Amino acid sequence: MSQSTDLPEVFLDLRGLFPPEPMERVLDALASLKTGQQIRMMIEREPHPLFRMLERNGYSWHCTEPEPGLYQVVIQES
Repeated sequence: MSQSTDLPEVFLDLRGLFPPEPMERVLDALASLKTGQQIRMMIEREPHPLFRMLERNGYSWHCTEPEPGLYQVVIQES
């Protein structure tokens, strides 16, 4: 059974940004994330350094490539 939440999803459009700005924006969003809330981000490259940081800090993530060269990553607490 899935749980529904009344909390809005945090959406980050990180396309066109150069490192380290995408990582900084995700870290800022994580700092204000409420229990049960998730982040959905769009970025033009697969953010492998972010994935490692998320796993070390108790977050789960799911990455898809809805079109070539565009990645959608959903992040939530594990």
